[in-house]
Amino acid sequence: MTTKVNCPTCDTKVTWEPASEFRPFCSKRCQLIDLGEWASESNRIAESPLVSSMSESELDQVERLLEQRSQDYLNS
Repeated sequence: MTTKVNCPTCDTKVTWEPASEFRPFCSKRCQLIDLGEWASESNRIAESPLVSSMSESELDQVERLLEQRSQDYLNS
């Protein structure tokens, strides 16, 4: 049985198989449109609720701890 998926850009049916060069897209054009949307930040992955609920001081503390770990690693 052949699997068919919808092109994320234009909803055209695409056969999901190794011969489908641009899968999940139907064409290079749709692939590039999608890439452009990510590059212009029209598409983006939602921010983690954990990060958005942290205060500035908590974020600063995490950054300091990560920096310290990085320095400790480089010095060992």
